[in-house]
Amino acid sequence: MKRVNLMYFSPTATTKTVVDEIGKRLVDTKGLKSGITIDFTLPKQRESGQNFQPNDILLIGVPVYAGRVPNVLLKYLNTIKGNNTLAIPIVLYGNRHYDDALIELNDILHENGFNVIAGGAFIGEHSFSYTLAKERPDKQDLTIAKAFADKVYTKIESNNHSTAKVNGNRPYRPYYKPKNEEDESVDIRRVIPKTDNTCIDCKICSEVCPMGSIPYNDVKAVVGICIKCGACIKRCPTQSKYFDDTDYLRHKQELEEQFDERREPELFV
Repeated sequence: MKRVNLMYFSPTATTKTVVDEIGKRLVDTKGLKSGITIDFTLPKQRESGQNFQPNDILLIGVPVYAGRVPNVLLKYLNTIKGNNTLAIPIVLYGNRHYDDALIELNDILHENGFNVIAGGAFIGEHSFSYTLAKERPDKQDLTIAKAFADKVYTKIESNNHSTAKVNGNRPYRPYYKPKNEEDESVDIRRVIPKTDNTCIDCKICSEVCPMGSIPYNDVKAVVGICIKCGACIKRCPTQSKYFDDTDYLRHKQELEEQFDERREPELFV
């Protein structure tokens, strides 16, 4: 019997929610064997790779950053090795577009010994915002995730392991860049969160930072890369973390105004 293994990078738990729902459906309802679950959100969980065998199924999810797989994950993702292992890549984006993230994750898996038999692009609340794709994935999204799992199971049970064709471009498009009022591209990569005086020093932000960039002994500092994942802001119990950079805030507002129409998941089996 094949076993279903789950892996995900999910700073605000949106990607995790979708991957868990698909995996649960495959195991609980369809009777496949449960394998391992690897949450590689935190740095210590990305210190070593993982190998999978022909009897494995890998369900792996990452968020979309600027239309691509987060570049900080590329080194780790290439340490995950398959041996003619069935794989199902999932990307989750904040209602703008997933651009080339799904085909990029598809290609990484293919190059490392996996056979991608299905894939999906789902929507989750944007890491910058509380209103863009608010509270998604929601009940409707998870219903679609279950139906997707059913289709994947049918394909597996019919012994149809044909490679899925997912949407995207090769070569991949450049990372999406916001623009200022003069229609010039701006770089917000060095923007870091600030902390106001309501902070109670609970240390949650330090514990959840996927880059390990918020020191435990000084949670108001940022000593490494900030990927704008929203974990420290959305999981702060006193709402003490915030961004005040003008370009960042303009980009956030632009996203909320231009991409407020509900998008639906796109599935490939």
